[in-house]
Amino acid sequence: MDIAVLGSDDFVLGFRLAGVKRIYSVPAKDFEQKVLELLADSSIGVLAVSSADLEGLATVIRKKVLESIAPVVVPIGKGEGDLREKVKRAIGVDLYKTERG
Repeated sequence: MDIAVLGSDDFVLGFRLAGVKRIYSVPAKDFEQKVLELLADSSIGVLAVSSADLEGLATVIRKKVLESIAPVVVPIGKGEGDLREKVKRAIGVDLYKTERG
């Protein structure tokens, strides 16, 4: 399964430089159509998207995106909490949890 990134040119640039192969740069007006297309792609395991772009989606579609299991959608950006919470939400396990709590 692949890692894919969807967003504006500015958002995807760092991922492209990091070597992520499946990069989809779209204008905001085309974001909804593309995210729904990528949710249906069974070869994608993780889809990173800009949290700002998610806010622009209709409530029903945003809920569908955030509740997706395959692929797991990981919003990145301001207002999404710390990395620990993102990982926990994405994979369902708190990797940082110690025996003491």
